[in-house]
Amino acid sequence: MSFIIVAMTHPKLPLLDSSLYPFVWQDSDMQGVVDSPQQILYMIAMGNQPLSTQVYQEQLYANETYQQWINFTVFGRYVQRSFAAFYRQSEDSFNSNMPDLLRHELMRHAQYLPMTQTLFFGGELPRTARQEKLFSTTLNPFTAWQQAQDNPALLPSRQRCVFINLLQIASHKVLGFAVRHNKRTSERLQSEVMILNFSDLRLISEQSLCQARETSTDSDQFMPSMPVFLRRYEIR
Repeated sequence: MSFIIVAMTHPKLPLLDSSLYPFVWQDSDMQGVVDSPQQILYMIAMGNQPLSTQVYQEQLYANETYQQWINFTVFGRYVQRSFAAFYRQSEDSFNSNMPDLLRHELMRHAQYLPMTQTLFFGGELPRTARQEKLFSTTLNPFTAWQQAQDNPALLPSRQRCVFINLLQIASHKVLGFAVRHNKRTSERLQSEVMILNFSDLRLISEQSLCQARETSTDSDQFMPSMPVFLRRYEIR
């Protein structure tokens, strides 16, 4: 018996960063300009960020390129969670074929992410990411900042710290898609980009952004009482 294998062809998403930055906003009587998502992250870490989460999210959703990203996908949070659950399931023989079936279906709708695009992940990257070639990132540095504080790492010295991971697409073969959500979806789950396949996830550098500070009551200016480290990765 012979099988005909049809290779999947994937379109390429346009570069979002080039249309979103410089990021110019007007909030009340204040106007500002930010040149890159990294700069926003630095300003948040230093407690010097007049830009709010709401303003950033509104402009992201109004961006025509981002609309192309989310209008392409037909999948929502439910399918994403189901896929992740099935993919990690190994004991139930009845569902043994489901991971491959779900991955095939998601891959059928995936696109190549654009070179140099910046993505964020708050907290420690899961060790399984390199084996599974699957994890969720965000386009919103505010979201990554909050997620990192929800998931602090415990150092050998027993001093807690926060990790923010900046991931840059460094290959034409990284596959994924932006997850589209409805209005009832939590803000923390919005702006997600699901990575479906890549060849290499490489740590490039790590640097300290700030030292321990006092906690503010303003969620946008929240400063953890622990060190903050920025890890830079390349995805190939």
